[in-house]
Amino acid sequence: MAAGVAVAAGVPTGVGLGGGVSPGFALAVVLPSAAVLILAVVLYDELRWRKTSYRVTADRVELHTGILVRKRRSLSRDRIRSVDLTSGPLLRVFGLVNVKIGTGEQTGAGESSLGLYPVPKPEAERLRTELLDRVRAVEHGRVDGLLAELNPWWIRYAPMSFATPTLGVAAFGAVLQVAEWFGLQAGVISFVFDRLRELPLVVGILVLIAIGLVIGVIGSTALFVEMWWGFRLERERAGTLRVRRGLLTTRSISLEEKRLRGIELVEPLGNRVVGAARIDAVATGLSQQKDNEKTDHKTLLPSAPVAEANRVAAVVLGEGVSPTESVRLAGHPVAARGRRLRWSMATVAVPVLALLVLGLLVAEIFLHLAWISALVLIPVGVLLALDAYRNLGHGITGDYLVARSGTVRRGTVALQRRGVIGWTAKQSVFQRRAGLITLTATTAAGVGGYSVYDVGQAEGLAFAETAVPDLFGPFLDREEAPASR
Repeated sequence: MAAGVAVAAGVPTGVGLGGGVSPGFALAVVLPSAAVLILAVVLYDELRWRKTSYRVTADRVELHTGILVRKRRSLSRDRIRSVDLTSGPLLRVFGLVNVKIGTGEQTGAGESSLGLYPVPKPEAERLRTELLDRVRAVEHGRVDGLLAELNPWWIRYAPMSFATPTLGVAAFGAVLQVAEWFGLQAGVISFVFDRLRELPLVVGILVLIAIGLVIGVIGSTALFVEMWWGFRLERERAGTLRVRRGLLTTRSISLEEKRLRGIELVEPLGNRVVGAARIDAVATGLSQQKDNEKTDHKTLLPSAPVAEANRVAAVVLGEGVSPTESVRLAGHPVAARGRRLRWSMATVAVPVLALLVLGLLVAEIFLHLAWISALVLIPVGVLLALDAYRNLGHGITGDYLVARSGTVRRGTVALQRRGVIGWTAKQSVFQRRAGLITLTATTAAGVGGYSVYDVGQAEGLAFAETAVPDLFGPFLDREEAPASR
């Protein structure tokens, strides 16, 4: 790691010094500095490891750290809910694993977990088994063992994500950044424009887009393979769901089933086009993770055929059929469609009006960009708004309430009714005039609340009362009172 940091900092520094003075002087400065940096990090890590110790007792897990200031932390074994293992390429060479022991509680930074960085792999597996073994006596009535594993054909879904255009654009930026280090950015830009001048404008733009998409497809496919190669979803006798995955960096993530409150079937627009979806867990103690860790910890199945996603959802929940598949969702009033159309047109108007203003104040070219943008964005906005309306739905099946919404990212959540701790009703002035209401089921799991958007007021309140009785009873009485007179 220290060598990687030294290279990342040393290359641009050396190039900059070499351009200002001489390559020899740059090497004379950068190489000794890099060596000192690497040596300092190695010595610090050696001292840190010698001053770090841990022990597992009958009741607690204790961690002692610190060089100048000693710090002692401990977790009660009764509170431990997960033991996650991560091993990057360098750690795997030496047979080491990073261990994160978590309680699943949403407390301050670092207070709900202990990290052992790193320990030998056999020791990590022993710790994981020992710390999660306390619930082996619990009977779940569910089949243990392998629930799902990666089918290599699923890799074809990787390019159908927003990572593809993002990585394509990032690649162009990276080329320009590297060229700037060597003082060649202007030359690279001139070279590209010289090649494009030989083509019609539209063809040149399409060529750039095609190049970006090719790079994006390669990048998104490689990213999917690195993250999900070797994927296995297993249910262990300890009452734990375990996800193992990763090509270069291997990960083992545990989720105690007691914390599970449901699942979400996630269908991004690109995946929906090809009939794919992923499964995320709705469980307590996951929302405290950082943004880049949320998907790591809550995704139980990567992009896969929808039928496979529904099958995995069913076996994870212990149901014969997934709630997201078994219920016929009720549609929402036509007024909800109008709201989506208005919001969509308002969103389109922002860039179009900005280009119009620039065209009037700066250059006429922006006026042409304004009408071209309107010509492209208005139909796209209308289609997305209509799709968003069609995707609205809600229903109840067995022990679950089900809600669906979204277009660019369509999500269908199946939430255990006993996991709902309250309802929040929101109604703007415009919703009140249209007779609509947005209901949010509050829960301690997942993102903390799942909404039924723009449902009819009477229908929505009745749905909330049926899903979780006695929470909205007074509101229903108040709605029915005028009709009884």
